[in-house]
Amino acid sequence: MRDEAIDLCGQINFTRTDAMPLLERDTQFRFACAGCGDCCRQRRDLVLSGYDLYRIARRLSLPPRIVAAAFCKSYLAPESCLPALRLTPDPKTGNCRFFEGSACTIHAARPLACALYPLGQSIDTVTARMEYYVQTPLCGARAGKRTLQDYLNDAAIPDRAGIDARWAIVCTQLSQKLQAAGGQNNPHFSAAAKRTERALYYDYSLGDEFYPQFCQNIEILMPLLDRML
Repeated sequence: MRDEAIDLCGQINFTRTDAMPLLERDTQFRFACAGCGDCCRQRRDLVLSGYDLYRIARRLSLPPRIVAAAFCKSYLAPESCLPALRLTPDPKTGNCRFFEGSACTIHAARPLACALYPLGQSIDTVTARMEYYVQTPLCGARAGKRTLQDYLNDAAIPDRAGIDARWAIVCTQLSQKLQAAGGQNNPHFSAAAKRTERALYYDYSLGDEFYPQFCQNIEILMPLLDRML
C-alpha cells in the first residue's frame, strides 16, 4: 500500500462496513490464534504509534531513532499533516522484519495493530471511548466460551488503553494545529513537522516510562509550534 494511502491510524478515508460488526465487551468472541503467521506476511500497512516504537526499542535495547531508521519508513501522513512511521517489510520475502521461523521475535512488544488482530479499533478523540470491530475473514481456530473482553485481556490491550487514547487525542490536536496554520503551504511547516516527529517518536529515554515523557514532550511542543507557525 502506498504511503499516501496510509495515515496515523491506517488507511485514510476508512469506513467501517456491515461486514465489520462492532462488538460489545461481553460479546462472545471465540477467535484464537492458530500460529499460521498470515497476519505477518505481505503487510505494508502497519503504522506505529510513538508507544509502539518505544516498546520495540526497549525490547531491542536500541534508541527509538535507530530502530526507526532500521525497520521503518518515515513519511508525512497526507490527511493529518503529521509525520508517521510504518514498518517496512523484508525486501526479499515481503514479510514483517520481525517474523522468523513462523514466529514473532518481538511478540511481547508487538505493535497495537498486531496485538489486536483480527480486531480493528476506533477511538473517539473527544470522549476517548474505544470501540472494536471484526476484520473478516477470520483465520485462526475457535476457542470455548470467551468474550471480547477475554481476548483483549489476553493481548494486554487494557494495560495500554489509556496511552493509546491519549496518543489519538494528541495527534488530532496536533493535526488541527498544523492544518489551521496552512499545512504544507506554511513556510515553516517543514521545521514544525520535524520538531513534531521528535516529540512523538524519538525524544525518549528507555530507562524511563513512556507516558510521562510523552506528556512532557507535548507540553513543550504545543507552545513551540505556536511560535514556529
